[in-house]
Parts: sequence; structure tokens; C-alpha cells
Amino acid sequence: MGKLEGKVAFITGAARGQGRSHAIRLAQEGADVIAVDICEQLATVRYPMGTTEELDETVREVEKLGRRIVARKADVRDFAALKQAFEEGVSELGPAGIVLANAGIGAGGAVAAEDDEWDEVIGVNLKGVWNTGRVAIPSMLERAQGGSIVLTSSTGGLMGVGIPTAGFLGYTAAKHGVVGLMRSWANFLAPHHIRVNSVAPTAVRTPMAADGDLQAIMERAPELARALSNAMPVDLVEPLDVSNAIAWLVSDEARYITGTVVPVDAGQLNKR
Repeated sequence: MGKLEGKVAFITGAARGQGRSHAIRLAQEGADVIAVDICEQLATVRYPMGTTEELDETVREVEKLGRRIVARKADVRDFAALKQAFEEGVSELGPAGIVLANAGIGAGGAVAAEDDEWDEVIGVNLKGVWNTGRVAIPSMLERAQGGSIVLTSSTGGLMGVGIPTAGFLGYTAAKHGVVGLMRSWANFLAPHHIRVNSVAPTAVRTPMAADGDLQAIMERAPELARALSNAMPVDLVEPLDVSNAIAWLVSDEARYITGTVVPVDAGQLNKR
């Protein structure tokens, strides 16, 4: 029996990358999953975003583990669509006691308009996290059985990357904002035995980070590649490294840990 047996986890950005890894890792521990992803390409995002086919693959991977999963297309910026996806999942699987606000996009757009770059990265990476919380928290309070929420920030949410473009400034501001949301929700929800924490990964080997192709990162944003250098001799961490930290945070093993940022950063922050 896994340490999350009988739990239901609501995970955004679950088509691939960290989100899929989280869904699989929590399913390995016995959780059922409500998986959400936009499955569309945003105009300001240079790398290919997740697809419906990739979300279907997440479903298959979770089902291989003998767990149930409900997957829906929804944009985290759209409160009504996200709420509908959540409620459909809860209706089928039961109340969600675990919430992972994971959906996010990388900075540095493919269009020239600064306002568009800023608006999309703030919309997904900050408003989307707020929407995820306000969709799920009321039912957690009504259920009155506690729970655990993890918001995905970044090492960029704990330092200034120093790249003065709309996309990178918006990304850094959003990820700092995620930490502020986490701290505020943690204080509000602590009396209800709902814990709220954040993870802050360094660069992770996903399509957002060119799947670990450092040459591609250097060509796209050389300043970012320098800023993301780690203390340990690894260029990137794996999605599973972040998933393992989350699996611990949402379990009873971390039952008195709330209001905390857990870096999964190969020593990057300490190096600075």
C-alpha cells in the first residue's frame, strides 16, 4: 500500500513534463488523479506545448498503475472551465485532498509585442495558480478533512534572473507571486489542517528547457543559461526529482510542514 492510498490529486499542466511525472509518481503511491492541461499552443511560447495526445498518454501511464484518472482540457486562466474540469473529476473520483498547481509556461516569446509576452506568462503562471486554488480550496474546506497543496514556483521565484525582457520579467514576477500566494494560503488554511507549500526547481529536463539541449537554451537565451548554473555538477534536474519532493510534501510524512519553499535546485540558490 502506498503512502497516498485512497487520495485524489488535482494536477494542472499534466499532459507532459513535470505534470505527467507528478501524476505518475502520486499514482505509484496510490492516488487517483484529476489531470488538466490546455493542450493548445500559446502565441508567445517558442517551444511546442503539450497536446491532447500527450494528455492521453498521461492517462495511459496512470491507468497502467491500476489507478483511476479523469483528464480534461482546460486553460488555467479560465476559471469557469477549470472549475468544470475539477468538478467533473471530483464527481467521478471523489473529493480532492491533494492539489498541485503545476501548469506554467517559459518566458521569452515568439512575438514582438511586450504586452502579449507579459500578459500570457502572468496569466498562466500566476493567475492560473490563483484560479487553481480558488477552484479547489472551497471543497477542501467544506470537506473538513485537511489536505495538502503544492504550488510550483522556481529558483527564479527566489532570485532576480536579471534579464530585462517582458517575458523574463513577467516570469520572475509571477514565480515570486506564487511564493506570496503560498505563504498567504498557508496561514489562512493552517487552522483547517490544509498545508500549503511550494517547490522551487532549477531548470528541469522538459520541453520548456529544450529537453536538456543546452545549446538550444544558449541560442534562445544565453543570459538564462548562465543564471541557471548549479552548484552540483548537473545542468538540469529530472522531472522525477521534483515529483519525489512533492510526493513527500503531500504525504503524512510531512504533516507539520506548511508555508515552506522546498528548492529542488542542485544547490543553485546556495551558490548565489
